[in-house]
Amino acid sequence: MYRQATLRLSGPSLSALKMRQKSSTPINTIIMFVPQQEAWVVERMGKFHRILEPGLNVLLPIVDRVKYVQSLKEIAIDVPKQSAITSDNVTLSIDGVLYLRILDPYYASYGVEDPEFAITQLAQTTMRSELGKMSLDKVFRERESLNVSIVDAINKAAAAWGIMCLRYEIRDIKLPSRVHEAMQMQVEAERRKRAAILESEGVREADINVAEGKRQSRILASEAERMEQINKANGEAAALLAIADARARGLQMVAKSLTAKDGKSAASLAIAEQYVGAFQNLARQNNTLILPQNVGDVSSLVGQAMAIYQTISSTTNGNDLVKESLRNGTMKTDDLAGKIDDLRSNSLPADTDGESTRKSS
Repeated sequence: MYRQATLRLSGPSLSALKMRQKSSTPINTIIMFVPQQEAWVVERMGKFHRILEPGLNVLLPIVDRVKYVQSLKEIAIDVPKQSAITSDNVTLSIDGVLYLRILDPYYASYGVEDPEFAITQLAQTTMRSELGKMSLDKVFRERESLNVSIVDAINKAAAAWGIMCLRYEIRDIKLPSRVHEAMQMQVEAERRKRAAILESEGVREADINVAEGKRQSRILASEAERMEQINKANGEAAALLAIADARARGLQMVAKSLTAKDGKSAASLAIAEQYVGAFQNLARQNNTLILPQNVGDVSSLVGQAMAIYQTISSTTNGNDLVKESLRNGTMKTDDLAGKIDDLRSNSLPADTDGESTRKSS
């Protein structure tokens, strides 16, 4: 009777549904064995009497009858495809899977005529209502929240039926062909945009690296040049100091040699050698020469050079004597002018060389 009523109420609207096949109600054999995870609703003389528990049960013949058999297992129901319109006026074709469980066999038997049909219809209407609140992009981004919203809405309505909806999963979403093409173009444009951005960032990073490398190379080159100049200056300073030190030592040695025996003869020989060497180089470098009148008289030139040396020595010694006399008080300031004139007259050498003549080579 229950099975016939179910088929009559469903009609053509349930022809496409994959409904769970219900087993026929068992016949009262007085001793009844109820399987695990099933609940048998027993009526006595057409009125609800009790629910048989799994295991051995005893019924009265004729007056007791098993009216409904409810499965307490989790049931999966296919929700057929249906059309829904989003908030941005896009028509979607969507289907899903509904998972439910009967918690109260009494309300599931007497609270609703066909629990599965009622839950399926409620899931479809709730899904259309929730999709109407979302845009197309939000449907794909918030698919999980959409499932939760549908489950909450189903549980509020199915509480009076003794049924609890465990979860709802959207299985397939089909878009119109034009919308699908537009989304593909949008995805391609987004990928091209990302590629362009990544390429530009790569070029920018490369330019930055090249500029940084050039800057570092210039800094290192300037540092190297600075260190080179510092080292060069230090080397030149050290060379000048070494030359000056060698010059000072050489002058000290020359001074000691001049004070020794035959020192003046050695100085005369050195001056004569330098004189001959100087005349050898004059003709190689210049076209115009200034020569003394007696070029061949080397002895007179050496004597003149030694006279100049003696004059410088005597002048230096005279100045030292004047300073010492002034310091000791043995000489007055008035006598200083006369002494200076005497030193000057004695220091001037006699003009024995004659006038110089200019010759053109």
